Amino acid sequence: MRREWWVLAAAVALVWLLLSLEAMLMPFIAGMILAYLADPLANRFERWRLSRPLAVSAVFLILLAVLALGLLVLIPLLVQQLRQFGEVTPGIFEWLETVLAPQIQAWTGFDVAGELENVQETLAEHWQDAGGYLAQVLGQVGRSGIAFVTWVTYVSLIPVVTFYLLLDWERLMASLRDLLPRSWEEDTLRLVGRCDEVLSAFLRGQLLVMLSLGVIYGLGLTLMGVRFGVLIGLISGLASIVPFLGFIVGISIALVVAFFQFGTWLALLGVVAVFSAGQVIESTLLQPKLLGDRIGLHPVAVIFAVLAGGNLFGFTGVLLALPAAAVIMVLLRELNERYKNSTLYDATLSRRDDEEAP
Repeated sequence: MRREWWVLAAAVALVWLLLSLEAMLMPFIAGMILAYLADPLANRFERWRLSRPLAVSAVFLILLAVLALGLLVLIPLLVQQLRQFGEVTPGIFEWLETVLAPQIQAWTGFDVAGELENVQETLAEHWQDAGGYLAQVLGQVGRSGIAFVTWVTYVSLIPVVTFYLLLDWERLMASLRDLLPRSWEEDTLRLVGRCDEVLSAFLRGQLLVMLSLGVIYGLGLTLMGVRFGVLIGLISGLASIVPFLGFIVGISIALVVAFFQFGTWLALLGVVAVFSAGQVIESTLLQPKLLGDRIGLHPVAVIFAVLAGGNLFGFTGVLLALPAAAVIMVLLRELNERYKNSTLYDATLSRRDDEEAP
């Protein structure tokens, strides 16, 4: 059998295995991604004359400290702002019903007030039933105790898998390289190097960009005195995984909140200034320093990859979506380069020149 058929058979077998073991792959995929992200830091500690186990332990201590600090700071703020949002919600509905709804009805004839009353009644009804729904959920958890324990076990396995993969990362990479057929080694290593550039730029760089934008937006809105500034910054930072989506979502929410809170054009201009400053910092500092021009993942491709991965493999597919999209993009670029250097492309180009010649 030709080697191309062996490669195709191996790819089909790998896809079948992923589909069959999708439920248990989540901690291993998450551990691989975390180990890949943390490996450069562990390598830096090794260059500082630490052994590999000590370097990995130092990385874990740093990650745990950052996670604990983030949770201690964010969770109280988010709980407080969610409570405040619940308190101002009735005032928003009252303004919509008494001010905005009459204007829209006068312009269009559409009974907005009646629709708002229906929405309020539905929310109140479901809010009253929330206790019953919670009891049903708790009962289902109790009846599905094994599934709940399995889920907790999978989550707790993530740091364990990450630790051991990070500990043996270089050895694993060397073993995989030794398994390559000698005739494939040069091309494979070149493609793997390109994939590593794209993945490292996107995963590490994009995460830092998202964090930086969330901090900029949240801090700017909080200094302005806008309510829910931290919450809006968090939402904007998470949505920034797609270029401009975080800006659009964040500024829309912030403008509405500032309008209800202050009711002045100056406050709205302040919100616009905060998000404009964030975009300027992103385009002039964050993107060039953290991402560069090596990614090339179109926003539509990012959205499609995440949705397709989630639809095919659930949460595991979401974890795999963007790395897989980056690798596929590198392979498509390789195919395009080989096509441009092939005799088929030269023949097509020559025929086109002959047809265009007078």
